[in-house]
Amino acid sequence: MHYDIRLTLHYDYESWAGGGRHQIRVMPQTIPGVQRVIAASLSFSPEPAERSDFSDFFRNHVAAIAYRDAHETLDVKMSARIAVKRPEPGLDVSPTVPALGEEIRQVLSLAPDAPHHFLASSDHAGIDPAITAYAAESLASGSVLAVANHLCHRLHDEFAYDNEATTVATHAADAFRLKRGVCQDFSHVMIAGLRGLGIPAGYVSGFLRTIPPAGKERLEGADAMHAWVKVWCGREMGWQEFDPTNAMRAGNDHITVGHGRDYSDVAPIVGRLKMTGGQVGEQSVDVVPVG
Repeated sequence: MHYDIRLTLHYDYESWAGGGRHQIRVMPQTIPGVQRVIAASLSFSPEPAERSDFSDFFRNHVAAIAYRDAHETLDVKMSARIAVKRPEPGLDVSPTVPALGEEIRQVLSLAPDAPHHFLASSDHAGIDPAITAYAAESLASGSVLAVANHLCHRLHDEFAYDNEATTVATHAADAFRLKRGVCQDFSHVMIAGLRGLGIPAGYVSGFLRTIPPAGKERLEGADAMHAWVKVWCGREMGWQEFDPTNAMRAGNDHITVGHGRDYSDVAPIVGRLKMTGGQVGEQSVDVVPVG
Protein backbone atom coordinates (compact mmCIF):
# COMPACT_ATOMS: atom_id res chain seq x y z
CA MET A 1 0.00 0.00 0.00
CA HIS A 2 1.09 3.55 -0.76
CA TYR A 3 -0.21 6.47 1.28
CA ASP A 4 -0.03 10.24 1.18
CA ILE A 5 -0.08 11.53 4.76
CA ARG A 6 -0.69 15.09 5.90
CA LEU A 7 -0.52 16.15 9.53
CA THR A 8 -1.14 19.57 11.05
CA LEU A 9 -0.65 20.48 14.71
CA HIS A 10 -1.97 23.95 15.52
CA TYR A 11 -1.56 25.77 18.85
CA ASP A 12 -3.12 29.06 19.97
CA TYR A 13 -1.54 30.66 23.05
CA GLU A 14 -3.59 32.59 25.58
CA SER A 15 -0.88 35.24 25.72
CA TRP A 16 2.19 35.95 23.61
CA ALA A 17 5.02 33.47 24.13
CA GLY A 18 8.35 35.21 24.52
CA GLY A 19 10.29 32.14 23.43
CA GLY A 20 10.22 28.38 23.48
CA ARG A 21 11.95 25.10 22.72
CA HIS A 22 10.27 21.97 21.39
CA GLN A 23 11.06 18.46 20.20
CA ILE A 24 8.77 17.09 17.49
CA ARG A 25 8.36 13.41 16.63
CA VAL A 26 5.88 13.13 13.76
CA MET A 27 7.98 12.00 10.78
CA PRO A 28 7.38 8.39 9.65
CA GLN A 29 10.46 6.22 9.48
CA THR A 30 11.78 3.64 7.05
CA ILE A 31 11.65 0.17 8.60
CA PRO A 32 13.28 -2.56 6.48
CA GLY A 33 10.76 -5.19 5.45
CA VAL A 34 7.80 -3.14 6.76
CA GLN A 35 7.60 0.39 5.38
CA ARG A 36 9.59 2.84 3.24
CA VAL A 37 9.55 6.63 3.26
CA ILE A 38 9.48 7.75 -0.37
CA ALA A 39 9.40 11.49 0.37
CA ALA A 40 8.71 13.58 3.46
CA SER A 41 8.84 17.17 4.66
CA LEU A 42 8.35 18.94 7.98
CA SER A 43 7.76 22.69 8.34
CA PHE A 44 6.93 25.19 11.06
CA SER A 45 5.17 28.54 11.24
CA PRO A 46 6.55 30.84 12.44
CA GLU A 47 10.00 29.77 11.30
CA PRO A 48 12.14 28.77 14.29
CA ALA A 49 15.35 30.61 15.10
CA GLU A 50 17.10 27.25 15.51
CA ARG A 51 16.44 23.79 14.11
CA SER A 52 18.34 20.52 14.30
CA ASP A 53 17.22 17.08 13.12
CA PHE A 54 18.51 13.85 14.63
CA SER A 55 17.58 10.30 15.62
CA ASP A 56 16.95 9.52 19.28
CA PHE A 57 17.98 6.34 21.10
CA PHE A 58 15.04 4.37 19.68
CA ARG A 59 15.89 5.63 16.15
CA ASN A 60 12.90 7.97 15.98
CA HIS A 61 13.27 11.12 13.89
CA VAL A 62 13.35 14.23 16.09
CA ALA A 63 13.23 17.87 15.02
CA ALA A 64 14.45 20.18 17.81
CA ILE A 65 13.37 23.79 17.33
CA ALA A 66 13.77 27.01 19.30
CA TYR A 67 12.08 30.42 19.24
CA ARG A 68 13.52 33.64 20.64
CA ASP A 69 10.91 36.12 19.40
CA ALA A 70 7.36 36.61 20.62
CA HIS A 71 4.65 34.57 18.89
CA GLU A 72 1.03 33.69 19.66
CA THR A 73 0.51 30.59 17.49
CA LEU A 74 2.50 27.58 16.32
CA ASP A 75 1.80 25.38 13.31
CA VAL A 76 3.58 22.09 12.64
CA LYS A 77 2.98 20.59 9.18
CA MET A 78 4.22 17.21 8.00
CA SER A 79 3.59 15.58 4.63
CA ALA A 80 4.90 12.25 3.41
CA ARG A 81 4.42 9.49 0.88
CA ILE A 82 4.86 6.07 2.45
CA ALA A 83 4.94 2.52 1.07
CA VAL A 84 3.81 -0.16 3.55
CA LYS A 85 4.07 -3.90 3.04
CA ARG A 86 4.09 -5.89 6.23
CA PRO A 87 4.98 -9.58 6.04
CA GLU A 88 2.10 -12.03 6.31
CA PRO A 89 1.73 -13.54 9.81
CA GLY A 90 3.51 -16.88 9.90
CA LEU A 91 3.19 -19.90 12.12
CA ASP A 92 3.29 -19.30 15.85
CA VAL A 93 6.75 -20.47 16.91
CA SER A 94 6.94 -18.28 20.01
CA PRO A 95 7.91 -19.93 23.31
CA THR A 96 5.76 -20.32 26.38
CA VAL A 97 5.94 -17.46 28.89
CA PRO A 98 8.16 -19.42 31.35
CA ALA A 99 10.60 -20.28 28.53
CA LEU A 100 10.69 -16.69 27.30
CA GLY A 101 12.82 -15.58 30.26
CA GLU A 102 15.73 -17.77 29.17
CA GLU A 103 15.49 -16.45 25.61
CA ILE A 104 15.62 -12.89 26.92
CA ARG A 105 18.73 -13.70 28.98
CA GLN A 106 20.41 -15.02 25.84
CA VAL A 107 20.07 -11.65 24.09
CA LEU A 108 23.51 -10.16 24.76
CA SER A 109 22.73 -6.72 23.39
CA LEU A 110 21.47 -3.34 24.53
CA ALA A 111 20.62 -2.15 21.02
CA PRO A 112 17.48 0.01 20.73
CA ASP A 113 15.35 -3.01 19.81
CA ALA A 114 16.72 -5.30 22.53
CA PRO A 115 13.91 -6.73 24.71
CA HIS A 116 15.65 -5.69 27.94
CA HIS A 117 14.54 -2.05 27.52
CA PHE A 118 10.87 -3.05 27.51
CA LEU A 119 10.51 -5.13 30.66
CA ALA A 120 10.54 -2.57 33.48
CA SER A 121 7.96 0.00 34.52
CA SER A 122 7.99 3.26 32.58
CA ASP A 123 6.31 6.61 33.13
CA HIS A 124 2.91 5.87 31.56
CA ALA A 125 3.05 2.07 31.72
CA GLY A 126 4.00 1.15 35.26
CA ILE A 127 3.74 -2.46 36.37
CA ASP A 128 0.63 -2.63 38.54
CA PRO A 129 -0.58 -5.67 40.57
CA ALA A 130 -4.19 -5.28 39.42
CA ILE A 131 -3.21 -5.05 35.75
CA THR A 132 -0.81 -7.99 36.09
CA ALA A 133 -3.57 -10.11 37.63
CA TYR A 134 -5.90 -9.14 34.80
CA ALA A 135 -3.30 -10.03 32.17
CA ALA A 136 -2.55 -13.34 33.90
CA GLU A 137 -6.03 -14.51 32.92
CA SER A 138 -4.68 -14.78 29.36
CA LEU A 139 -1.82 -17.13 30.31
CA ALA A 140 -3.91 -20.21 29.59
CA SER A 141 -3.68 -19.32 25.90
CA GLY A 142 -0.21 -20.92 25.87
CA SER A 143 2.50 -19.27 23.76
CA VAL A 144 3.67 -15.67 24.15
CA LEU A 145 2.05 -14.74 20.82
CA ALA A 146 -1.24 -16.35 21.86
CA VAL A 147 -1.19 -14.62 25.26
CA ALA A 148 -0.61 -11.23 23.63
CA ASN A 149 -3.35 -11.84 21.07
CA HIS A 150 -5.82 -12.97 23.75
CA LEU A 151 -5.11 -9.93 25.94
CA CYS A 152 -5.41 -7.65 22.89
CA HIS A 153 -8.92 -8.93 22.17
CA ARG A 154 -10.00 -8.84 25.82
CA LEU A 155 -9.07 -5.18 26.11
CA HIS A 156 -11.08 -4.39 22.99
CA ASP A 157 -14.10 -6.31 24.29
CA GLU A 158 -14.01 -5.27 27.95
CA PHE A 159 -12.90 -1.61 27.79
CA ALA A 160 -14.93 1.27 26.34
CA TYR A 161 -13.49 3.69 23.81
CA ASP A 162 -14.11 7.14 25.30
CA ASN A 163 -12.17 10.19 24.10
CA GLU A 164 -13.34 12.30 27.03
CA ALA A 165 -12.39 9.95 29.88
CA THR A 166 -8.61 10.46 29.82
CA THR A 167 -5.85 12.84 28.75
CA VAL A 168 -2.33 12.39 27.36
CA ALA A 169 -1.10 12.47 30.97
CA THR A 170 -3.23 9.47 32.07
CA HIS A 171 -1.23 6.47 33.32
CA ALA A 172 -2.07 2.82 32.71
CA ALA A 173 -3.28 2.21 36.27
CA ASP A 174 -5.78 5.07 36.04
CA ALA A 175 -7.10 3.96 32.65
CA PHE A 176 -7.40 0.41 33.97
CA ARG A 177 -9.55 1.53 36.89
CA LEU A 178 -11.78 3.49 34.51
CA LYS A 179 -11.98 0.60 32.00
CA ARG A 180 -12.17 3.24 29.28
CA GLY A 181 -10.00 5.60 27.28
CA VAL A 182 -8.45 6.01 23.83
CA CYS A 183 -5.83 4.12 21.82
CA GLN A 184 -3.03 5.46 24.03
CA ASP A 185 -4.74 4.06 27.14
CA PHE A 186 -5.57 0.67 25.60
CA SER A 187 -1.93 0.38 24.58
CA HIS A 188 -0.53 1.41 27.97
CA VAL A 189 -2.72 -1.09 29.82
CA MET A 190 -1.68 -3.89 27.47
CA ILE A 191 1.99 -2.95 27.81
CA ALA A 192 1.80 -2.83 31.61
CA GLY A 193 -0.02 -6.17 31.73
CA LEU A 194 2.48 -7.96 29.52
CA ARG A 195 5.47 -6.52 31.38
CA GLY A 196 3.92 -7.73 34.63
CA LEU A 197 4.03 -11.25 33.15
CA GLY A 198 7.68 -10.87 32.10
CA ILE A 199 6.90 -10.27 28.42
CA PRO A 200 8.74 -7.32 26.80
CA ALA A 201 6.26 -4.82 25.36
CA GLY A 202 6.60 -1.34 23.87
CA TYR A 203 4.57 1.52 22.45
CA VAL A 204 4.18 2.30 18.75
CA SER A 205 3.05 5.72 17.55
CA GLY A 206 1.78 6.27 14.04
CA PHE A 207 -1.19 6.62 11.75
CA LEU A 208 -4.07 4.32 10.87
CA ARG A 209 -6.02 4.56 7.64
CA THR A 210 -9.72 4.80 8.41
CA ILE A 211 -12.28 3.42 5.97
CA PRO A 212 -15.60 5.30 5.77
CA PRO A 213 -18.93 3.44 5.81
CA ALA A 214 -20.21 2.15 2.49
CA GLY A 215 -21.53 4.98 0.34
CA LYS A 216 -19.90 7.69 2.45
CA GLU A 217 -16.92 9.85 1.51
CA ARG A 218 -13.81 10.27 3.59
CA LEU A 219 -13.85 13.34 5.79
CA GLU A 220 -10.73 15.45 5.24
CA GLY A 221 -8.79 15.77 8.47
CA ALA A 222 -10.88 13.11 10.22
CA ASP A 223 -8.00 10.75 10.89
CA ALA A 224 -5.80 11.11 13.95
CA MET A 225 -2.50 9.80 15.23
CA HIS A 226 -2.85 6.26 16.52
CA ALA A 227 -1.07 4.00 19.01
CA TRP A 228 -0.58 0.26 19.28
CA VAL A 229 1.70 -2.28 20.97
CA LYS A 230 4.81 -4.22 20.00
CA VAL A 231 5.53 -7.49 21.80
CA TRP A 232 8.78 -9.46 21.82
CA CYS A 233 7.75 -13.03 21.05
CA GLY A 234 11.11 -14.76 21.38
CA ARG A 235 14.19 -15.19 19.20
CA GLU A 236 12.38 -16.83 16.27
CA MET A 237 9.49 -14.37 15.94
CA GLY A 238 11.04 -11.20 17.34
CA TRP A 239 8.77 -8.16 17.62
CA GLN A 240 5.11 -8.58 16.68
CA GLU A 241 2.58 -5.73 16.74
CA PHE A 242 -0.98 -5.69 18.10
CA ASP A 243 -3.71 -3.04 18.03
CA PRO A 244 -5.90 -3.52 21.13
CA THR A 245 -8.16 -0.59 20.21
CA ASN A 246 -9.28 -2.51 17.12
CA ALA A 247 -8.64 -6.12 18.25
CA MET A 248 -6.22 -6.89 15.44
CA ARG A 249 -2.61 -7.44 14.44
CA ALA A 250 -0.98 -4.38 12.90
CA GLY A 251 -1.37 -4.54 9.14
CA ASN A 252 -0.77 -2.51 6.01
CA ASP A 253 -3.13 0.23 7.23
CA HIS A 254 -0.80 0.94 10.19
CA ILE A 255 1.94 3.47 9.38
CA THR A 256 4.69 3.76 11.99
CA VAL A 257 6.14 7.06 13.21
CA GLY A 258 8.12 5.84 16.21
CA HIS A 259 8.71 3.29 18.94
CA GLY A 260 9.38 3.67 22.65
CA ARG A 261 8.65 2.39 26.11
CA ASP A 262 5.43 4.41 26.30
CA TYR A 263 3.85 7.64 25.03
CA SER A 264 6.43 9.85 26.72
CA ASP A 265 9.17 8.47 24.41
CA VAL A 266 7.26 9.31 21.22
CA ALA A 267 4.95 12.24 22.10
CA PRO A 268 4.33 14.28 18.91
CA ILE A 269 5.53 17.48 20.58
CA VAL A 270 7.15 18.27 23.93
CA GLY A 271 8.89 21.40 25.14
CA ARG A 272 8.85 24.60 27.15
CA LEU A 273 7.32 28.03 26.52
CA LYS A 274 8.18 31.38 28.09
CA MET A 275 4.66 32.66 28.69
CA THR A 276 1.75 33.00 31.10
CA GLY A 277 -1.68 31.47 30.59
CA GLY A 278 -2.73 28.36 28.73
CA GLN A 279 -2.90 27.10 25.20
CA VAL A 280 -5.36 25.30 22.94
CA GLY A 281 -4.21 22.68 20.45
CA GLU A 282 -5.80 21.05 17.41
CA GLN A 283 -4.69 18.05 15.35
CA SER A 284 -5.65 17.22 11.79
CA VAL A 285 -4.53 14.09 9.94
CA ASP A 286 -5.25 12.78 6.44
CA VAL A 287 -4.15 9.29 5.40
CA VAL A 288 -5.00 8.89 1.72
CA PRO A 289 -4.30 5.68 -0.25
CA VAL A 290 -2.66 6.28 -3.64
CA GLY A 291 -2.22 4.01 -6.62
